[in-house]
Amino acid sequence: MLRLIAAIDEANGVADERGIPWQGKLPADTEYYRKQTSTGIIVMGYGTYKEFDAPLHNRENFVVTHSDTGELRPGFTGIADTESFLHQHSNELVWVIGGAALFAKTITKANELYITQLHDDFHCTKFFPRFSDAFHLQSDSGPHVENGITFHFEIWQRSPLSPQ
Repeated sequence: MLRLIAAIDEANGVADERGIPWQGKLPADTEYYRKQTSTGIIVMGYGTYKEFDAPLHNRENFVVTHSDTGELRPGFTGIADTESFLHQHSNELVWVIGGAALFAKTITKANELYITQLHDDFHCTKFFPRFSDAFHLQSDSGPHVENGITFHFEIWQRSPLSPQ
Protein backbone atom coordinates (compact mmCIF):
# COMPACT_ATOMS: atom_id res chain seq x y z
CA MET A 1 0.00 0.00 0.00
CA LEU A 2 1.50 3.31 -1.08
CA ARG A 3 0.34 6.42 0.74
CA LEU A 4 1.38 10.00 0.20
CA ILE A 5 1.02 12.41 3.11
CA ALA A 6 1.19 16.19 2.76
CA ALA A 7 -0.20 19.46 3.99
CA ILE A 8 -1.21 21.65 1.05
CA ASP A 9 -2.58 25.14 0.70
CA GLU A 10 -5.46 26.24 -1.55
CA ALA A 11 -3.14 26.31 -4.59
CA ASN A 12 -1.74 22.80 -3.81
CA GLY A 13 1.42 24.47 -2.47
CA VAL A 14 3.63 22.44 -0.14
CA ALA A 15 6.66 24.70 0.36
CA ASP A 16 8.69 27.64 -0.83
CA GLU A 17 12.45 28.17 -1.08
CA ARG A 18 12.68 28.58 2.74
CA GLY A 19 10.65 25.46 3.57
CA ILE A 20 7.09 24.92 4.75
CA PRO A 21 5.48 28.33 5.44
CA TRP A 22 3.13 27.02 8.15
CA GLN A 23 5.82 24.94 9.91
CA GLY A 24 5.31 25.02 13.69
CA LYS A 25 1.92 26.78 13.46
CA LEU A 26 -0.27 23.65 13.33
CA PRO A 27 0.49 21.34 16.27
CA ALA A 28 -2.58 19.20 15.48
CA ASP A 29 -1.22 18.57 11.97
CA THR A 30 2.19 17.64 13.37
CA GLU A 31 0.54 15.15 15.74
CA TYR A 32 -1.64 13.76 12.93
CA TYR A 33 1.42 13.35 10.69
CA ARG A 34 3.38 11.54 13.41
CA LYS A 35 0.46 9.26 14.26
CA GLN A 36 -0.28 8.33 10.65
CA THR A 37 3.35 7.61 9.74
CA SER A 38 4.19 5.75 12.98
CA THR A 39 4.05 2.41 11.17
CA GLY A 40 5.31 1.47 7.75
CA ILE A 41 8.28 2.53 5.67
CA ILE A 42 9.19 6.21 5.30
CA VAL A 43 10.44 7.47 1.91
CA MET A 44 11.50 11.06 1.31
CA GLY A 45 13.34 13.15 -1.22
CA TYR A 46 16.77 14.57 -0.49
CA GLY A 47 15.46 18.10 0.17
CA THR A 48 13.02 16.75 2.76
CA TYR A 49 15.83 14.68 4.32
CA LYS A 50 17.87 17.87 4.86
CA GLU A 51 15.03 19.22 7.07
CA PHE A 52 15.33 16.32 9.55
CA ASP A 53 17.95 16.02 12.29
CA ALA A 54 17.03 12.39 12.95
CA PRO A 55 14.89 9.74 11.28
CA LEU A 56 11.17 9.68 11.99
CA HIS A 57 10.09 7.34 14.79
CA ASN A 58 13.60 6.09 15.51
CA ARG A 59 13.63 3.68 12.60
CA GLU A 60 15.26 3.51 9.20
CA ASN A 61 14.02 6.10 6.74
CA PHE A 62 14.73 5.90 3.03
CA VAL A 63 15.99 8.88 1.02
CA VAL A 64 15.82 9.12 -2.75
CA THR A 65 19.37 10.16 -3.60
CA HIS A 66 21.67 10.78 -6.48
CA SER A 67 25.27 9.60 -6.47
CA ASP A 68 26.57 13.10 -5.66
CA THR A 69 24.66 13.55 -2.37
CA GLY A 70 27.35 12.07 -0.12
CA GLU A 71 26.87 9.92 2.94
CA LEU A 72 23.59 10.07 4.85
CA ARG A 73 23.24 10.38 8.62
CA PRO A 74 22.60 7.24 10.73
CA GLY A 75 19.06 5.89 10.39
CA PHE A 76 18.72 7.05 6.79
CA THR A 77 19.36 4.79 3.81
CA GLY A 78 19.73 6.03 0.26
CA ILE A 79 17.77 4.59 -2.64
CA ALA A 80 18.63 5.46 -6.22
CA ASP A 81 15.76 3.77 -8.06
CA THR A 82 12.37 4.74 -6.64
CA GLU A 83 10.46 2.50 -9.04
CA SER A 84 12.39 -0.64 -8.06
CA PHE A 85 12.19 0.22 -4.37
CA LEU A 86 8.39 0.62 -4.49
CA HIS A 87 8.05 -2.62 -6.46
CA GLN A 88 10.19 -4.47 -3.87
CA HIS A 89 8.04 -3.13 -1.03
CA SER A 90 4.66 -3.35 -2.77
CA ASN A 91 3.25 -5.67 -0.07
CA GLU A 92 4.19 -3.26 2.73
CA LEU A 93 2.84 0.07 3.91
CA VAL A 94 5.02 2.80 2.39
CA TRP A 95 4.63 6.49 3.23
CA VAL A 96 5.99 9.09 0.83
CA ILE A 97 6.44 12.25 2.90
CA GLY A 98 7.82 14.69 0.33
CA GLY A 99 8.99 16.75 -1.31
CA ALA A 100 7.15 18.05 -4.33
CA ALA A 101 9.28 16.22 -6.94
CA LEU A 102 8.90 12.88 -5.16
CA PHE A 103 5.14 13.41 -4.81
CA ALA A 104 4.94 14.04 -8.57
CA LYS A 105 7.02 10.94 -9.29
CA THR A 106 4.99 8.59 -7.08
CA ILE A 107 1.38 9.83 -7.20
CA THR A 108 0.49 7.60 -10.16
CA LYS A 109 1.31 4.56 -7.99
CA ALA A 110 -0.38 5.82 -4.80
CA ASN A 111 -3.38 4.01 -3.34
CA GLU A 112 -4.26 6.74 -0.82
CA LEU A 113 -3.48 10.37 -0.11
CA TYR A 114 -3.50 11.78 3.42
CA ILE A 115 -3.97 15.49 2.86
CA THR A 116 -4.09 18.28 5.39
CA GLN A 117 -5.98 20.87 3.33
CA LEU A 118 -5.20 24.42 4.44
CA HIS A 119 -7.76 27.10 3.64
CA ASP A 120 -5.34 29.84 2.68
CA ASP A 121 -2.79 30.59 -0.04
CA PHE A 122 0.76 30.67 1.34
CA HIS A 123 2.30 31.67 -2.02
CA CYS A 124 4.32 28.48 -2.28
CA THR A 125 6.73 27.79 -5.11
CA LYS A 126 6.64 23.97 -4.78
CA PHE A 127 3.40 22.10 -5.37
CA PHE A 128 1.62 18.82 -4.76
CA PRO A 129 0.43 17.32 -8.06
CA ARG A 130 -3.20 17.54 -9.16
CA PHE A 131 -5.07 14.55 -7.82
CA SER A 132 -8.84 15.10 -7.72
CA ASP A 133 -9.43 13.44 -11.11
CA ALA A 134 -7.78 10.17 -10.07
CA PHE A 135 -8.86 10.05 -6.41
CA HIS A 136 -12.10 10.46 -4.51
CA LEU A 137 -12.56 11.91 -1.04
CA GLN A 138 -13.06 9.07 1.43
CA SER A 139 -13.14 11.09 4.66
CA ASP A 140 -12.95 14.65 5.90
CA SER A 141 -12.39 15.53 9.55
CA GLY A 142 -14.25 18.81 9.34
CA PRO A 143 -12.64 22.15 10.05
CA HIS A 144 -9.92 22.74 12.64
CA VAL A 145 -8.41 26.13 13.44
CA GLU A 146 -4.97 26.81 14.92
CA ASN A 147 -3.09 30.10 14.92
CA GLY A 148 -5.72 31.59 12.61
CA ILE A 149 -5.31 28.85 10.00
CA THR A 150 -8.33 26.73 9.08
CA PHE A 151 -7.61 23.19 7.85
CA HIS A 152 -9.16 19.75 7.29
CA PHE A 153 -7.66 16.28 7.51
CA GLU A 154 -8.70 14.45 4.35
CA ILE A 155 -8.15 10.92 3.10
CA TRP A 156 -8.41 10.38 -0.64
CA GLN A 157 -8.60 6.94 -2.25
CA ARG A 158 -7.70 6.11 -5.81
CA SER A 159 -10.88 5.97 -7.87
CA PRO A 160 -11.70 2.44 -9.04
CA LEU A 161 -11.53 3.33 -12.75
CA SER A 162 -8.36 5.40 -12.44
CA PRO A 163 -5.28 3.69 -13.92
CA GLN A 164 -2.47 2.99 -11.54
